[in-house]
Amino acid sequence: MKALNYVAAFLGGAALGAAAGLLFAPEKGEDTRKKIAELLRKKGIRLNREEMDDLVDQIAAEVKDAE
Repeated sequence: MKALNYVAAFLGGAALGAAAGLLFAPEKGEDTRKKIAELLRKKGIRLNREEMDDLVDQIAAEVKDAE
């Protein structure tokens, strides 16, 4: 069970890092959201527009707090 927690934490951190990288890319927000949604779909995670907006807001807040 402990190993599963480490794997989940690693994957969550990797996803958060990738998403933060996309957020700071010089692209329009709509294009960035599409890329995040596509990445999540490939991982088997499906979010509607509102859930995606919430996720982006959470990631942006985390990144801002880290600065």
